[in-house]
Amino acid sequence: MALVPFDDRDGWIWLDGQFVAWREAKVHVLTHGLHYASAVFEGERMYGGEIYKLTEHTERLFKSAEMLDFEIPFTVAEIDQACKDTCAKNGLTDAYVRPIAWRGSEMIGVSAQDTKIHVSVAVWEWPSYFSPEEKAKGIRMCWAKYKRPSPETEPVHAKATGLYMICTISKHAAEKDGYTDAMMLDYRGYVAESTGSNVFFVQDGVLHTPTPDCFLNGITRQSVIALAKGKGFEVVERHIKPEELAGFTECFVVGTAAEVTPVSQIGEYRFTPGNISLSLMDDYAKMVRRQLQPA
Repeated sequence: MALVPFDDRDGWIWLDGQFVAWREAKVHVLTHGLHYASAVFEGERMYGGEIYKLTEHTERLFKSAEMLDFEIPFTVAEIDQACKDTCAKNGLTDAYVRPIAWRGSEMIGVSAQDTKIHVSVAVWEWPSYFSPEEKAKGIRMCWAKYKRPSPETEPVHAKATGLYMICTISKHAAEKDGYTDAMMLDYRGYVAESTGSNVFFVQDGVLHTPTPDCFLNGITRQSVIALAKGKGFEVVERHIKPEELAGFTECFVVGTAAEVTPVSQIGEYRFTPGNISLSLMDDYAKMVRRQLQPA
């Protein structure tokens, strides 16, 4: 299938309070967000006409902006409505939703207090981050070269564009070597997350997941924890050493794009997608599509 460039599509993008034809939604080459990564964003999914956890995502967007020392010139309710309206304007009821806020081009330098803050919302069809075949047998992952940084070095709890630089590098390297994704350690050497999703492990019927003290406590992660506890599973949040993976039988990653996806390999460690991973994958899919009530 030929790749359709994201700047050459039909449709509408919400930009600074009004709809702009998709191909006309542009920024200047000297935009501060491009040069200094002064931008924050969200990734959301609309299922059957409803954006899952919309307000939680928008509130996180505002918190991320605050961490990067800028203020979004709209209210949470206005951005919520913009997300809904953009889906409707493009005639989509199942879609990926991408709000983003960034510093403009008034100043180009490290100091940029007087830049205008821009906000846009784009939506597009995106059925699944991983193919059904990959999900069924579990994706293969390698170890990433780069580690998640210390909270003393970056605003690690912001969903900021700059924090994804090492994710792109790591995913490219993984795909070059025949893997689907890469698993990242944190600055202390503990298991952290993949390049775009949180991770869970299963041992003797108990779920173990890394403590999100230097990376995002994902909204999907929180939903899956609630779902698992509602099904009667114990969930342990703790620091996990890489060598502990030898004792886990199942593994899966979770995120807005990934949803719940079983993992069959991380580096030298192997897992078998089992009843817990597969049941949570199915139940999460039903829950976000309102076919199953949340726990």
